[in-house]
Amino acid sequence: QVQLVESGGGLVQTGGSLRLSCVASGSIFSINTMGWHRQAPGKQRESVATITSSGNTNYADFVKGRFTISRDNAKNTVYLQMNSLKPEDTGVYYCYANVQTWIRRDDYWGQGTQVTVSS
Repeated sequence: QVQLVESGGGLVQTGGSLRLSCVASGSIFSINTMGWHRQAPGKQRESVATITSSGNTNYADFVKGRFTISRDNAKNTVYLQMNSLKPEDTGVYYCYANVQTWIRRDDYWGQGTQVTVSS
């Protein structure tokens, strides 16, 4: 079994910053891609950023230049540094990881952390 636990969400004013963290634990052999998705009220979940095990990153256009994804492979942790936050960044942020256990490879998701940006 694999668990992902996010932290770091909260309430911030427009232009502020937050740093999200997500730790994966359990029966992990290796982790491939990790990333963050978000879901705003009444909208579909959308990809925000991804990072491969070798450090290659990909960002959605609406966060380029403002958000930075990183990871610590030794700690099975992925981070999302969010700067210059806007009200439209409000939503629940979910981390995910493509994990190879001793049995199979699968995608796992965290429970989500709320980010609220006030205008």
